[in-house]
Amino acid sequence: VQLQASGGGLVQAGGSLRLSCAASGFTFGTWDMAWVRRAPGKEPEWVSHINKRGEITYYVDSVKGRFTISRDNAKSFLYLQMNSLKTEDTAVYYCATAPRQVDSIVPDPRRDYWGQGTQVTVSS
Repeated sequence: VQLQASGGGLVQAGGSLRLSCAASGFTFGTWDMAWVRRAPGKEPEWVSHINKRGEITYYVDSVKGRFTISRDNAKSFLYLQMNSLKTEDTAVYYCATAPRQVDSIVPDPRRDYWGQGTQVTVSS
């Protein structure tokens, strides 16, 4: 399993970024996927989850209305469109395989496959 995230960078508050994740080594369209982020000094948290059929099942409250997760099963890509970015969105963002439901469990790279991460830094 390989998950290659890209699209991170430095952006001013209020700006936008689009993260992409190229998946390979497994049948992408048969797995639920998610974006996870880890801010400095904090535990990782689920940002958003999308099931294998493309149905969005979860956004963390802090990103609702600003972030949009999507996937292209034909191309084996996962995306995260991030708008109206805030300084508190600063973190390393990982694309990951995910369980069917994520709102009651913590992200764990020992259980799920995580990519290498892409740094998102939002300046004030």
